[in-house]
Amino acid sequence: MVEARFHFHGELNDFLARPQRGRTFACQFAPTSSAKHVIEALGVPHTEVGAILRNGGPVGFDAQIEPDDLFEIHPARRAATDMASGGLLLRPPLRAADLRFIADAHLGGLAQLLRLAGFDTRYDNNFPDEEIERLAQAESRIVLTRDRELLKRRTVLYGCYVRALQADDQWHELADRLALAPHARPFRLCLMCNAPLRPAGPGEIDGRVPDGVRERHTRFVTCDVCRRVFWEGSHWRRMRARIDALADADR
Repeated sequence: MVEARFHFHGELNDFLARPQRGRTFACQFAPTSSAKHVIEALGVPHTEVGAILRNGGPVGFDAQIEPDDLFEIHPARRAATDMASGGLLLRPPLRAADLRFIADAHLGGLAQLLRLAGFDTRYDNNFPDEEIERLAQAESRIVLTRDRELLKRRTVLYGCYVRALQADDQWHELADRLALAPHARPFRLCLMCNAPLRPAGPGEIDGRVPDGVRERHTRFVTCDVCRRVFWEGSHWRRMRARIDALADADR
């Protein structure tokens, strides 16, 4: 066995056993253990890690554990990789075009907010973990979950453990971590289908909206998947005010 020392920073302590939080502690592992194996064995999903320092120098997840090493593990905040002098990326950096999500069954409210803000978000209350993992890999999506074991799956490259319980708080948490607010483009996606919305011509809405609505409004959009039609009524204004307030708070 090889004994090395570990110190986890910031919110990563939430995943550790209580006696290990906020302090440097020693653990023993097999000589062939990698940093990723050890970090996850201690309870921290690899998706939550932004930088790893071994004896003061940046290393990757594949670094081997050596006797008396000191590992410092930093959280995956926007500036996490800057903490490692010279920088060693643990995964390719996310771009605005990469902000596509898949949410597990506990995050339906957050999924709707993300769609409302214009972020492509897969969600189905019946998705098993295996399907979430498969879709995340096949469609290059960021996994959103409150299940740390899902985030430890080998093929999950990007993921976020969501701590908050309420949808608005979950939005703020994710917006802070991924700088979402500047990329919000509200009312581009259907809240039900996640499909793009498009303008609907007068002939397309016949029989699909109440007569009174047609008299009061001139602009409509439709979803080609579920065939719903949307217009800028009171419900639209309430949703607009909500997402604008959320986004403004995070700019």
